[in-house]
Amino acid sequence: MQNEIQLPPLANVPVVRIEDVLEQHTHGLVIDLRSPGEYAHDHVPGALNVPLLDDAGRALVGLAYTQESPGAGFQHGQALIEARIAELVQEVAELAAWDAPTLDPARVVRAATQAGLEELDALVAPQLPSSLEQGAVVLHCWRGGLRSRSVVGLLRAMGLDRAVGLHGGYKAYRSLVIEELEQWSSRQTYVLRGLTGVGKTLVLREIERLRPGWTLDLEGCAGHRSSLLGMVGLDPVSQKEFESRMGTCLRHRPVGPLVLEGESRRVGDAVIPAPVWAALDGGENLLLRADIPRRIEVLATDYLAQTKALPKLREQLIKVEERMQGTPDLPGLLDAGRIDELVKLLLTDYYDPLYLHSEVGRSYACEIDASDVGQAALDVVDWIEGSAEIKTAGANHA
Repeated sequence: MQNEIQLPPLANVPVVRIEDVLEQHTHGLVIDLRSPGEYAHDHVPGALNVPLLDDAGRALVGLAYTQESPGAGFQHGQALIEARIAELVQEVAELAAWDAPTLDPARVVRAATQAGLEELDALVAPQLPSSLEQGAVVLHCWRGGLRSRSVVGLLRAMGLDRAVGLHGGYKAYRSLVIEELEQWSSRQTYVLRGLTGVGKTLVLREIERLRPGWTLDLEGCAGHRSSLLGMVGLDPVSQKEFESRMGTCLRHRPVGPLVLEGESRRVGDAVIPAPVWAALDGGENLLLRADIPRRIEVLATDYLAQTKALPKLREQLIKVEERMQGTPDLPGLLDAGRIDELVKLLLTDYYDPLYLHSEVGRSYACEIDASDVGQAALDVVDWIEGSAEIKTAGANHA
């Protein structure tokens, strides 16, 4: 009888801290083993999704685990993973530029799981190393549990000794984001304000080009323009991903001025965390101005840039029309191509009254012409830097 192929043994799994991954692993490989739905909701910055189970499989295993027993969930998962594991190993090998051996991963899984849940859990117990090695392939699941540790153990047994787990998994990353946002503060905050269409977002992004790290683009983080039409042509994100994107921006920004665009507490459905809202609400306000033709140009370009977004725009215009009284048929104006007329109506009869009401009692440190985006950004930068010099001189004199 032909000799059995010797299967590689699994062993304890080295795991790394999320802080080390974010600080040292900017250009490394992070693989999220969670289902596509979990990944889409939020994920570690730069992580690639190579799911161990699809959404249906994850739901099936979870149902068996909660309604039957952990053992039943383990058995359901074992069968699904055996069917998926060879493809997963190949995907990881391609991403990691690793020549995986020809050994059948399903056989390794079968051998490793035949003793049961508790034995496998002990076999791939986590071990926290002192540092994150260059070129490490970091794999994780929801909480750094058996799902990811088993895959890491398998990959290491097959020769990918750069494979490591993430201590605490995605849950550890999420906890870090919450902690960082709760503890964040800004001493020098400047807020761009002005009527809809003056180009606040355009100026903000030009400021970021001129002074990298100065800005926090809340609408960019949310995938929403913070209005009833704000999602048109964009992809709004979950609250968790909104906070993740903010955390990434704030984590790596240099010490110095912070420039934001004026927003309400909600940007679409995403709520601005309290410390960021406090900075925005208490910041020094800079008023941007532009005439009606320029504002029509900015708004029309923004909302009509993507033809595929027109059906959504039409749908939202119906909702806007419901809030306005005595206005022409807004969707009809869109259908007829009367764009300038449509946009002017939206500005003068809808957006401007709402904005002016929200700004009652607000004071502004300066006013800047935003007709030319590049010049406006330069003017904002010059004003902030000049203001900082005056404050520094005053402090030294005192």
